[in-house]
Amino acid sequence: MSLPLSGIRVLDLSSIIAAPVAATTLGDFGAEVIKVEEPKRGDFMRRSAKEPGGRSLQWVQDARNKTSITLDLRHAEARDIVHRLLPHFDVLVTNFRPPTLRKWGFDPDTIRARHPRLIALYVTGYGLTGPYSDRGAFDRVASAFSGVTHVTGDPDRPPVRAGYAMLDYMGAYAGAFGVVTALYNRDQRGGSGQVIDLALYEPGFRASEDALLDHSVTGRTRERTGNINPKVVPAGDFDTADGRRISIHGGTEALLRRLGALMGHPGICDDPRFANHHARVQNQQALYDLIGAWTRTLTLDALMERLVAADVPASPLMRISDIATDPHFRGRGTIVPVLDEDYGEMLMAAPIPRMSETPGTIRFLGPRIGNGNEAVFGTLLGMTAEEMERLRAAGTI
Repeated sequence: MSLPLSGIRVLDLSSIIAAPVAATTLGDFGAEVIKVEEPKRGDFMRRSAKEPGGRSLQWVQDARNKTSITLDLRHAEARDIVHRLLPHFDVLVTNFRPPTLRKWGFDPDTIRARHPRLIALYVTGYGLTGPYSDRGAFDRVASAFSGVTHVTGDPDRPPVRAGYAMLDYMGAYAGAFGVVTALYNRDQRGGSGQVIDLALYEPGFRASEDALLDHSVTGRTRERTGNINPKVVPAGDFDTADGRRISIHGGTEALLRRLGALMGHPGICDDPRFANHHARVQNQQALYDLIGAWTRTLTLDALMERLVAADVPASPLMRISDIATDPHFRGRGTIVPVLDEDYGEMLMAAPIPRMSETPGTIRFLGPRIGNGNEAVFGTLLGMTAEEMERLRAAGTI
């Protein structure tokens, strides 16, 4: 089976999560991804040479479907090698800050002038333009700047960040989408290469619903509301009799009637406090107290059995241990077993999205450092063994 991005070659000149996972996503769907790492030490996400095979678990997953080459970009000759490689590539992925891009000759103006057909994805903290563009950022900082952190948590406590690096992964998928769009424009519409300028905070900000619109019209500022949605009532998380938590959405009249019947309140929508959306918003605490009193009398399994049978959307608050054994995650292929040379058999997140004709594949896992040096430098650049040895001795590769 031919994968949709077969024949596309990507040079991954990035580190940490967002930009590298954008490249990994392209690799999942068939692109040949060459990952550039620092000689000897390797990428930051390898964590430590003490990891089995010099490969952390996150590296094994997030650097899958990549081949590693080593270049110390602090060396002018290494940067020249990058420019010699780029005519053989369709896509460049990088997340260096703009000052470093300019210093090393990988800035958009230089790339477009020297490699006009190249699709160049730049994932930076604040973007390539604007007064903050030279600043650095990581997921936590991007989440704070996007406004996501401020609205996350309980109203009577300080804001909290998400439990995972959500901005990084959102940025990865946005970046991969940008690359595929640019490739389509170049190869199907007769276009040229182009620069994709993605700030790490922007996908988080784009997910802020109508908060900016509301502020610009009314002057209101969105604040933390905990596990409830003040616009949709009832929709919240509740305790169960066996110490678990369950998320229930009864935010339409039809859903609330079905939920009420389960709770022993079939006429719940005839109660003036809950008769319409406005009334439910005004009396939401009373409604949540009623639901919570019911959920605390039943185990999680008993609640799920009743709610599913009544077609009321609900889910346990899943722990990773629950996910690992859940029949839906396994049956749908959201998680797949893989066999690694160092770690043995383990479970891994499958490529997304699922495609009927050209699904993504995990062809190999995060590589050992420099496993592609001879093949890439020799095949693409015609380097001899003697030249590679000279570059190794100089610390360039």
